[in-house]
Amino acid sequence: MPTILALDSSTEACSCALSVNGEIAETFELLPRLHTQHILPMIESLMAEHELQFNELDAIAVGAGPGSFTGLRIAAGVAQGIAFGADLPLVPVSTLAAMAHQNLINMGNGLNHILSCLDARINEVYWAVYCAGENGIEQINDEQLCKPESVVLPIELACYGVGNGMAFLAQMPEQTQSLIKGSDNDVYPRAAAMAELALEYFAAGKSMSPEKFSPRYLRNKVTQD
Repeated sequence: MPTILALDSSTEACSCALSVNGEIAETFELLPRLHTQHILPMIESLMAEHELQFNELDAIAVGAGPGSFTGLRIAAGVAQGIAFGADLPLVPVSTLAAMAHQNLINMGNGLNHILSCLDARINEVYWAVYCAGENGIEQINDEQLCKPESVVLPIELACYGVGNGMAFLAQMPEQTQSLIKGSDNDVYPRAAAMAELALEYFAAGKSMSPEKFSPRYLRNKVTQD
């Protein structure tokens, strides 16, 4: 199996993970506004623990967004730098898909639809709905950026909500509220989930050269994080 390093700093959380022979090791911390100070030491420590050099990797996975503009740029810059230096491809992974993946495989509550929802600041949220399919998670609708009042689910099925955007649940339409049968606001995108998804994407040829990668911001006009 390919050896993949995954990075994410799209929210208050900062994480990196290594997938080696199908086994995944992760370092994860909540580090608001401290990503630049910690992400490289986290990567170096994880690589040293596994006695790996960057040129021994097969690819770099990176949180592609949506999320914090500054945070996305930090992970993108680090991932591109490593990929350029070691002549490796990048595997972009949606932050919302990562949250859905890490929760769908662990839910055990009879629900198989996830609303991934992140606080986008200025009273807006990033969101999308996912379900458990035969070949992993499946995205139901395009990733969205809107006011909580405009979060209209694309399905009439019960969902579990994850992410700090669920703090706005009371502002969402009544129909949406009625379909949310449980939620966890303390869920963040994690590099471990991105590494797992990246294994699938890499095998399917969904990688790119680092110079072609650009984070998915969703918001055209950048505001404060």
